[in-house]
Amino acid sequence: MLLRDLVEHPQLGLRVLHGDAAALERAVRWVYTTDLIDPSRYLSGGELVISGMVWRSTPADSERFVAAVAGAGAAALAAGDAVFGGIPDDVVEACRRHDLPLIAVPERTSFSDVTELVVGALSAARGDRLALSLSRQRELLTAVAGGLGLAEVAARITASTGLACRVLTATGRSVAASDPVPEQVLDRVVGAFLTAVRLPAVVRAAGKVLSVFPVGPASEQRMTSWFVAVDGAYPDWDPEAADAVSGLVAIAALDRARRCEGLRVARDIADDAIELIAAGGGDRPETAVRLRQGGLDPTGALVVAVAAFVDRPDLLETVRAVLVDAASHVTPGENPPVVGVRDGVAVAVFPGDAARFAAALRRLEPALGALRLTVGTSVPYGSAALSGAMQEARHARDLARMREGSLPVVTGAELTSHVALLAAVPDDMRRAFAARVLAPVLEYDERTGAGLRATLEAFLDCSGSWSRVAEQLHLHVNTVRYRIGRVEELTGRDLGQFADRVDVFLALRSL
Repeated sequence: MLLRDLVEHPQLGLRVLHGDAAALERAVRWVYTTDLIDPSRYLSGGELVISGMVWRSTPADSERFVAAVAGAGAAALAAGDAVFGGIPDDVVEACRRHDLPLIAVPERTSFSDVTELVVGALSAARGDRLALSLSRQRELLTAVAGGLGLAEVAARITASTGLACRVLTATGRSVAASDPVPEQVLDRVVGAFLTAVRLPAVVRAAGKVLSVFPVGPASEQRMTSWFVAVDGAYPDWDPEAADAVSGLVAIAALDRARRCEGLRVARDIADDAIELIAAGGGDRPETAVRLRQGGLDPTGALVVAVAAFVDRPDLLETVRAVLVDAASHVTPGENPPVVGVRDGVAVAVFPGDAARFAAALRRLEPALGALRLTVGTSVPYGSAALSGAMQEARHARDLARMREGSLPVVTGAELTSHVALLAAVPDDMRRAFAARVLAPVLEYDERTGAGLRATLEAFLDCSGSWSRVAEQLHLHVNTVRYRIGRVEELTGRDLGQFADRVDVFLALRSL
């Protein structure tokens, strides 16, 4: 209710001692009766504070009391005149200084009468708002049951409240949005949803203020959930706007449950497709059929991603959900990617940009805590090469496990380097390989100082050019030929053969 409604009530006999017409338009959120000298810790703003002024011993007490009440954001002070036979001037002056509306309560009017009137009016208003909210929610649910999509619901609520509403996934993918979250703000909004101690939360970034609400039960892992992001700070919203956003959150939860049910139905198809690809049947007709049933076009270029939490096989279904979300960033239309599980890892097949997929995944890093999610992706291949793409993604994940961080992602393109390839080999195996190939050369150099290793490295760097090696090492060409011949004798390799040259090259890089 408004202060004006209270003051104009004929049976209370209230008088305004300070406060103009604009001040009387203030809304009263609740009523609080006190005779504490500093009641601010019990006030949250918008209250009508009623006091018999027992706290006043000297005029200085008035300044202290009024400053505390005004600083806490109270709507007004209603002071009883029974104790002092009126309202002391120092109380009136303090209210003027702090611009706090002051209302005198005559001795014949009990504080309980004022309280009963305010509480009754507020309860009636809340009942009306609840009825209106229920009516709106029934209307929305009826529209949803009739085929209204989540995007249309978000658009309606945006139009009715003036607050831009979006439904997003944990990787920042837009499920429904009247106005997209700017890219420079998106990471902050997602991070707030994933890490906030309590939700809803208010996020401030790049000049924008948004409120973040969870979709679904609080017990669910946030990295696999949805959230609603709305312009503005929710404590400042009027009740109608808050009710409308609550309705959107509830409908988003229903929509998500429906989609999750659809994904559960598709899991068997996805698992069959992944099984066929893993068994070397990426080019078989039945694999193409399964991919089509899963919503993918098998005739285009496809990326394979492999992921798992380190030492947490119990979270395999969580990984599946995470890959579905991240890969959906690059999957055209409403069709989800094909994501199955096999041999302790989740495997996703999807068209599009592996770099964008990795960027979406990395938004989850703040939610991982002590967990490590390691991911490998292939480069794009045609469906006939999907089995090889899966092997490439597995090797990339093996390399990711050796990297630092809670969410390392390695692409198939990185495996083209012999450095990355050797990094994926355990140290003892790498050293054993180098010793098996080069030990005789190293021992000969140590015993004679002949410089065979240095000559061999220069020979490989110069692509086998005798003259360039001789020039680089300041040797005669015949000396170079003699040393390389000696290397061939000691290793049993013919450096004129490509395969032997590769063996020696990798052994040198393994030292």
